[in-house]
Amino acid sequence: MRVNFLVSLFLATGLSLYGQNSPTVLRNLTFEQALGLSLQNNHLIKQSRHKSLQLEQEEKAAKGLHLPRLSLSASYVLMSDNIQLDLTPVRDAITPLYSALGHYGKFGGVPNPDPKTNGVMPYLPDDISTAALRGKMLEGLNTVNNGDWIQTIQEKRFGMVNAGFVFPLFTGGKINAANQAAKIKFEASEIESVQKAYELTGELIERYYGLNLANQAVRVREAVKAGMEKHFNDAQQLAQQGIMAKVEVLNAKVYLADADRELKKSNRQVEILNEAVLNTVADTGNYRINPISELFYLDKIEPLTFFKAKALVKSPLLGQISKKKELAEQGIKVEKSALFPSLAATGTYNIVNKDLSPYLPDYMVGVGLQWNLFDGNARSRKIKAARFQQMEAEDFYLKSESDIQSAITKYYQEMLMNLEQIIELESAMEFTNEYSRAREKAFSEGMATATQVSDANLAVAKVKIDRLQAIYAWDVALSKLLYYSGLSDQFVSYLSNPDAKVGRY
Repeated sequence: MRVNFLVSLFLATGLSLYGQNSPTVLRNLTFEQALGLSLQNNHLIKQSRHKSLQLEQEEKAAKGLHLPRLSLSASYVLMSDNIQLDLTPVRDAITPLYSALGHYGKFGGVPNPDPKTNGVMPYLPDDISTAALRGKMLEGLNTVNNGDWIQTIQEKRFGMVNAGFVFPLFTGGKINAANQAAKIKFEASEIESVQKAYELTGELIERYYGLNLANQAVRVREAVKAGMEKHFNDAQQLAQQGIMAKVEVLNAKVYLADADRELKKSNRQVEILNEAVLNTVADTGNYRINPISELFYLDKIEPLTFFKAKALVKSPLLGQISKKKELAEQGIKVEKSALFPSLAATGTYNIVNKDLSPYLPDYMVGVGLQWNLFDGNARSRKIKAARFQQMEAEDFYLKSESDIQSAITKYYQEMLMNLEQIIELESAMEFTNEYSRAREKAFSEGMATATQVSDANLAVAKVKIDRLQAIYAWDVALSKLLYYSGLSDQFVSYLSNPDAKVGRY
């Protein structure tokens, strides 16, 4: 991976160059410190944390479905008319009976109410019995005629305050499924938070070590420029002495201009990557980050099978998909619960009222049952749809597992490839250094041209930068490997491994 490609990558993410005034304050920052700042301040991490807290509260809310729901309601009602009960037909039906018996009835066998004489005469004579009962009938007739036969059951204006409760006794599994679904969603959000942290770690590795690479590239370019300046001055002196042609001086000047341009370009790359690191750690300060944790690599790490096995257990990507499978299973249970009746205990109590009918009771309790016996086969179709969703989640899991295993193999092989490049470039560096020294000596003796010396110096610089880029690529490949294996939190342990070799100019 070349520096030019790295710059293009960060430009694609929306990063912009600083203005003409570059930050001058230098802040030393280890990778561990930068990671701590990122996990603490980054807005994506905060967003993920807030979502997790939200779903935690929703899980607790779902547990309340097992408990009775208590409510308090108040209402004031205005109707067009009073609710009345007209009993005049009853009056009209019994009035003739009372009138006939009161005027024409003849009665006998009425018990004697006088305790003094009822022993001798237990029953009143017929004429006395008739007179007594006719009197009672006429009194009853008078009461019927004077009675209010139109009763007001409810005034048209009334108000009341009621307390009520609903206690689910059986729901066919709806409540249990809802609780399990809420729990799974919360667990999935926790796994998602881990994934966000891993993604942020990978982003920081690319940017932090990219800045380290850019800083070292600047130092290489500075050395190249210094060498070109010396070479240009030497060429001028040799030309003045007549030992070297002026065209060689012009060649040296061209190479010096190229070195100066490459140095300025490298400095701009540092500014871009510095802003990228500040963005990742969510710091708005205008200063220059000095990444003091060096580029590194290891000659040996765990075998490929180790990372593949870890991915099956710890990968947050697979973990989230696994939770989707569990949610699909709960979805089937929810749809199946519609096949069963719902049973609940209910009750209301009239706390206080205004002009409410006295015929209404103060409280009511009961048990209610609802059972949808036929709904056009919608329930069976929904159950089948939920099963297809479960199969979809299962296939998605298998495909994702295969993709992750392939990604692990890819990045593991990239690490090996980069390690081979590092080793080969170390040998090449020794050769180019020796070649450059030989060309410099030959130039001073008039046996080499300015172009040959400049090319030798550039070859040294190229090998140095290529080696640094190979080490950087090794670090990035390790980051990707750990991400897909669910081990991004172990990157620091690789960084601090005593066998780690530092990549430094």
